[in-house]
Amino acid sequence: MSSSTVEPTLPPPDRTPEPPPREAHLARAQHHHPPADRRPRSRLAGLADLAGLVDAHALALLRATVGIVFVGFGVLKLFPSASPAEQLAVDAATKMTLGLVPETVLLLSLAALETAIGIGLIVGRRLLRPALVAFFLHMGGVFSTLVLLPDAMWQPHSPAPTMEGQYVVKNVVLVAVCLVVAANEWGRRPRPRRTAG
Repeated sequence: MSSSTVEPTLPPPDRTPEPPPREAHLARAQHHHPPADRRPRSRLAGLADLAGLVDAHALALLRATVGIVFVGFGVLKLFPSASPAEQLAVDAATKMTLGLVPETVLLLSLAALETAIGIGLIVGRRLLRPALVAFFLHMGGVFSTLVLLPDAMWQPHSPAPTMEGQYVVKNVVLVAVCLVVAANEWGRRPRPRRTAG
């Protein structure tokens, strides 16, 4: 009687079939390009960086833009008939001063005031607080034209402002901006003084 030994058979090695040519190309592309979370930063990340930069310098940006507007309007008043608001400003200032100050002096004073406010806002630092005080006083005079010059500010038989009235009313945006700047400036804690040791 013959005995035969049966050798154990091992399972064949796990071989995955080669992918078709198109799938192989996609597999290679995925191997060379990292997944979406590892890819180079997208445009949205660049926009986020820009937003962060604007946020970090928001107050300086607000000050500078309002300051540029004031310097521009102030300089325009130095040249006769260059500013569209020239006559309106002179008429309102004449009423406020009861006609005691010559128009030329009023116009030059307004030009100097607006230019100085603009420079103070742009430069900031020690000039910022005086510039803000002058700004709010000036805006009080600007908005008083809505009462002092009703014929020029409001359309007849209508509560709608004229073009000149709209020119005045839009200053609420500048007031809002400077309120934000002033709140930050006066809300800061004063720096402690160093005492000589």
